[in-house]
Amino acid sequence: MKLFEKTGKMALGSRLRLLTSKVTEDAAQIYALYKVAFSPKWFPVFFVLSEEGEKTITEIANEIGHSQPSVSKIIQEMTVAGLVQENRNSQDKRRNMVALTTKGTALSAKIKVQAADVDAAIESVISEARHNLWEAIEEWEFLLEQKSLLRRVQEQKKLRESKDVQIVAYEDQYQTAFRSLNEEWISTYFQMEEADYKALDNPKAYILDTGGKIFVALYNNEPVGVCALIKMNDPDYDFELAKMAVSPKIQGKSIGWLLGQAAVNAAKALGASKVYLESNTALKPAINLYHKLGFKKVVGRSTPYARCNIQMELELK
Repeated sequence: MKLFEKTGKMALGSRLRLLTSKVTEDAAQIYALYKVAFSPKWFPVFFVLSEEGEKTITEIANEIGHSQPSVSKIIQEMTVAGLVQENRNSQDKRRNMVALTTKGTALSAKIKVQAADVDAAIESVISEARHNLWEAIEEWEFLLEQKSLLRRVQEQKKLRESKDVQIVAYEDQYQTAFRSLNEEWISTYFQMEEADYKALDNPKAYILDTGGKIFVALYNNEPVGVCALIKMNDPDYDFELAKMAVSPKIQGKSIGWLLGQAAVNAAKALGASKVYLESNTALKPAINLYHKLGFKKVVGRSTPYARCNIQMELELK
């Protein structure tokens, strides 16, 4: 249809519904062709009962991927049609068992004849088509089970919006943002400590003048994230990745990742061999980010921060 040429892939759901509607409409007429009084939507439930015998509504729902209310409604309709009955010869009356009636069993044999013709007809469509829809559906189901369409759209949204983020070097005009973003983040989860004030009150003397760097993330020219690379006087580490904070109002745009990458790349450019950081395991998104950047957990180092319960390092050489 020309509509879908205009809408593009955004209308995938609508196009699939239209195709489903066409197939379902034909299915109803196919049942009529074989003089079978049957609703196409009953088939998954009917097939399971026909092939596997009596089952509970929960078992049927799990097997066909429908909700229990949906299966219950279908069972009710099939019961009215005389095809199924509940608690048939059930040994455990506490479980609501469902099975085909004699009429349902007889209908099953009739539908199998019809199914052979339907399978042959679908094979003829597959042979005429350039793409095997049946195999494609199976592949799509698997891929969307691994990562849903919603999650994929969220990733694309984040990728697009991250392109509007600029990472720039610290200037004096960003001192207020550097402090306020960090203070907001720290105060949300913990308490400000003496070591925080040393870095935030005078970032130039504490970080920049000692050989470190500070990066600022701008979104629409507003500072929304910061991160520092602090020079360490330590035989094991060259720099510490610290003071990373992103405004909670603007999260979800990969700003932390962009800041982290900028800091790591700067450390490499300065010839660093190892970068160190301290954090808290309660901050799961931050820990995941550090792992993504390549940091690994280390133990046994002292820390000036009461909130620190995990230390990590990144080897660059």
